[in-house]
Amino acid sequence: MKKVFLGALLVVSLTTFAQEEKKAGSKRAEMEKMTPEQRGELRLKRVSAMLNLNEKQQKEIAPILAEQQQKREKAVADFKAMKEKGTKPTAEERAGRAKQREEDQKAMTDKLQKILTPEQMKKWEDIKTENKEKMKDRMKRRSEETEKKE
Repeated sequence: MKKVFLGALLVVSLTTFAQEEKKAGSKRAEMEKMTPEQRGELRLKRVSAMLNLNEKQQKEIAPILAEQQQKREKAVADFKAMKEKGTKPTAEERAGRAKQREEDQKAMTDKLQKILTPEQMKKWEDIKTENKEKMKDRMKRRSEETEKKE
């Protein structure tokens, strides 16, 4: 009887654990199901909430975010196409993409400076820095996990 009870408890706990893992990945799946316009609206809402934007600022920032979203989606599509072909970008291509990304970020920052208040701009820069650090941590963890598997 104890063995049956422990077995049932084990099955229930494993099932619950598996469902929790699915929930963690569901946010990404939900985002992929959205149209580009829906993702843009969601991003605008998040940015508006973070920076406490007024309606005028929201209307001015919306096309900037939409343009950024289009560039990001094009880059992802290009990356996927290369991956499917089994080719890797050359060092020159990677350097060119990095330079283009920096130029795009600088242009976006310049556009935002014309719209945001100095306090909002500082907060925007702080958020960008924080997100960069989070990305570095995730990439470091990912590389450590792949090293453990090998």
